[in-house]
Amino acid sequence: MVYRYLLSFLLLLLLRLPATAQMYSSTDPFAHTFSIVARDPATGEMAVAVQSHWFSVGTSVSWGEAGVGVVATQSFTNKSFGLRGLALLKSGKSAQQALDELLSNDEGRDVRQVAILDNQGRVATHTGKKCVDMAGHQQGAQFSVQANMMLNATVWPAMAKAYEQSAKLPLAERVLAALDAAEAVGGDIRGRQSAALLVVRGTATEGPGPTASWTCAWTTAPPHSPSCAACSACTAPTST
Repeated sequence: MVYRYLLSFLLLLLLRLPATAQMYSSTDPFAHTFSIVARDPATGEMAVAVQSHWFSVGTSVSWGEAGVGVVATQSFTNKSFGLRGLALLKSGKSAQQALDELLSNDEGRDVRQVAILDNQGRVATHTGKKCVDMAGHQQGAQFSVQANMMLNATVWPAMAKAYEQSAKLPLAERVLAALDAAEAVGGDIRGRQSAALLVVRGTATEGPGPTASWTCAWTTAPPHSPSCAACSACTAPTST
């Protein structure tokens, strides 16, 4: 059943693409998902949080470095956008300049979804025109939410609203509130299987280690909250 579903999905996707276009590599992982990148203007902390039906989604989507910024790279994921995006930010480029450079020579740009946030709170987001529907993004003050292959087009507006309405909470709790809101209005059309959260300091440290991080995976519905922080399968949070 799983293989039939995957084959049908791939055939549908191929029908949407020009026959002569090589839009992505066969090694690019799928990460149809929803995510948020955000910065707390009071503390300078930056976060990226993600949830998906894709297993171990955090290993592909979420990237960050203290004092530099955070990156979410999803849809037909180009994992190199994580390290390369951070390196571009570290060299002095803005979030938008970094994103423009990443996409400039990427043949798969039409099936990519990428969000970058720099240490000044500037955000840049790209949703490729051939990302699987429903797909889109929304930016706000020092944050961006983005999603693809969603049940409906209310997912990313709901995430933005939840994040903005939880301004009194710590950054980690705010981004998890955004994930909860996405799930509440339908979330990933295929269901949920993993989630991840990464928070880094606003100033550089001796290493790129996070302020806090969680990863979570489940095979059935999580026992508590839809977001990873309350799931019993989550790894213990780490702090530095």
